[in-house]
Amino acid sequence: MRYKHWKIAHPCPEGRARLERAGVPSLLAAILSARGVQEPEQARKLLTPGEEPLLDPMLLRDMDKAVGRIRRALEEKETIAVYGDYDVDGITSTCLLTDCLTRLGGRVLPYIPDRLEEGYGLNREAVSALAAQGVTLIVTVDCGITAAGEVAFARTLGVDVVVTDHHECKQSIPDAQAVVDPHRPDCPYPFKGLAGVGVALKLAMAAAGPDRAAQVFSSYADLAAVGTVADVMPMTGENRTIVQAGLSALAHPRRLGLAQLMQEAGMGDKPVTSVSIGYTLAPRINAAGRMGQANLAAELLLTQDPGRAAALAQELCALNRERQSIECEIFQECVQRLERKPQTGIILLADEHWHQGVVGIVASRLTEKYACPAFMVCLDQGMGKGSCRSWGGINLFQLLVRCQDLLEGFGGHALAAGFTVREENLPALERRLRQAVLEEQQGQEPPSQLEIDAAVLPQELTVEAVEALDALEPCGAGNPRPVLALTGTHVISAAQVGRGRHLKLRLEGRGVSLDAIFFSVDGSELGLTPGCRVDVAFYPQINDFRGVRSVQLQVVDLRPAPTRAQLEHTIYEKYRRGEPLSAGEAQSLLPTRAEFVCLWRYLERQCAGQSCLEDTVARIAQRSARAGGQAERPNHTLVCLEVMEERGLISIQPQRQSGRVQITLHRLEHKVDLNASHILRRLREQSEE
Repeated sequence: MRYKHWKIAHPCPEGRARLERAGVPSLLAAILSARGVQEPEQARKLLTPGEEPLLDPMLLRDMDKAVGRIRRALEEKETIAVYGDYDVDGITSTCLLTDCLTRLGGRVLPYIPDRLEEGYGLNREAVSALAAQGVTLIVTVDCGITAAGEVAFARTLGVDVVVTDHHECKQSIPDAQAVVDPHRPDCPYPFKGLAGVGVALKLAMAAAGPDRAAQVFSSYADLAAVGTVADVMPMTGENRTIVQAGLSALAHPRRLGLAQLMQEAGMGDKPVTSVSIGYTLAPRINAAGRMGQANLAAELLLTQDPGRAAALAQELCALNRERQSIECEIFQECVQRLERKPQTGIILLADEHWHQGVVGIVASRLTEKYACPAFMVCLDQGMGKGSCRSWGGINLFQLLVRCQDLLEGFGGHALAAGFTVREENLPALERRLRQAVLEEQQGQEPPSQLEIDAAVLPQELTVEAVEALDALEPCGAGNPRPVLALTGTHVISAAQVGRGRHLKLRLEGRGVSLDAIFFSVDGSELGLTPGCRVDVAFYPQINDFRGVRSVQLQVVDLRPAPTRAQLEHTIYEKYRRGEPLSAGEAQSLLPTRAEFVCLWRYLERQCAGQSCLEDTVARIAQRSARAGGQAERPNHTLVCLEVMEERGLISIQPQRQSGRVQITLHRLEHKVDLNASHILRRLREQSEE
């Protein structure tokens, strides 16, 4: 199990019914109602994000200053550098603003630092090189909010800087011509979840002016969607509008480079979703930056040459395969090190041989495997460059703020960040980070809970029902991809695929067979055998193979499924402890009249000629059921015995040493109404709630 706890939501029956009456398909209605969307108008707003108006870009603090300086540069034919980052958000931001300002008549140079040689953000060497090329204005995208020193240095060279970013701010911001970042404490912009490319899009729309803003939005929504999804931004507010428009544009891509990359990646005529961007398109763009060749991806997105676009798309796919191979090697090495020397609270690992471009992905995989924040540091001549990923709600940026006296620099988000540290400070940094995490958790383990939208029956997973879930797009933080659960399914077969990196499963439940894939799991540690019963949590998806469309489960987690007897015993223990029961749980404990009759007749026979019966409840349940032709239900037998005792028909005395119970029958002269039992009344009330 990847998660210690599964929290399965329950659809609201009334809300689900209202949505279904309004035309929402049943499975989609179940998910929406479980998420609190229970009125048709709520559903309409969520499922039609393109209808929500975009916010005015001028609401962003300093946007007026940024636009004023850029327009002056355009009018006076200054050379402008758009300075980005080497991840997908940064690359798409750079290409968006470069293309837009060029079309507005500007002389524009795109610049993306080399990840391996220069690192993240503005650096003095790059500023000097750009100044030498005649650049008098640098506009940063997806970076710059922590670059106070570099901005001041640029001014000494006669270069103005406009900062646009979306990362967390430190106590002070750069003294630039303008600083546009929705996370500025004094920024009134109501939506704080824009990606770097979202801020760049807003700047482009503002620079073009209100008359051309809509056209700019339409022209660049594809790039904005790719960067927003890749940077795992919240899929709420106007991000939903941006990404929805981008998905529509990508269905028939007009940008030559994106069209070629989608074709090379096998996306072809398949529907474009946030999932296909996140798992297929973005990793190939990201691979260029991770392998120190981000300019290849930027060239791909800007080129107008079909032949060059095809060659670049092939190169990016090859780089992605190389990245995957290196990532697997580093991940396996980290797992082996942690097996030899386990770490608690956090994971901090450092090495001088690791590839700096892929350690962030490895950190993500380590957080999933070990359920704690992970910090990966690449060492080079006494200096370490680190990437970290969060787990359990830990805010990494605030964590690094608490350790800034040990760091040379840092920046990022709550969930992902980067930092630079001297090698000799690593032991102290590890102690400080671990202590800070323990204090934040107050001695408790970080939550390892999987949120599941609904438990479903295999029969509900039709192609039509799963296709209808596409209406939830775009999915992401705040509007997650639906996770469903099947309980008590049987494993028919399990086989390794993808050179042993993934596990392909064939499952069967209630007579329905389903294919499943569990990515990044080889299966050796799961202990699966043909015929074993498992509960499976999964993303439902459509597999299109040679024109045949079928439902496939993308497994999120597996756990051994309890037998019916074990499940009922767990419910009975909840009932005995006085804990609240769900309607289904209460219903599962209610005995039938036939079970009462069967048990009473058995007790009468066994107690004939003697004062009492002494035996285990399990044996009483087994033998009374067999004698009366009933199914064996030990927990129903326990409830029957409690009701009979409550109504004065029997007395029960537990024999603690032997584990048996002693039952004494009371032969009453009057009839006893079992339906008057307080136990039965309460169970019935709970079963109807």
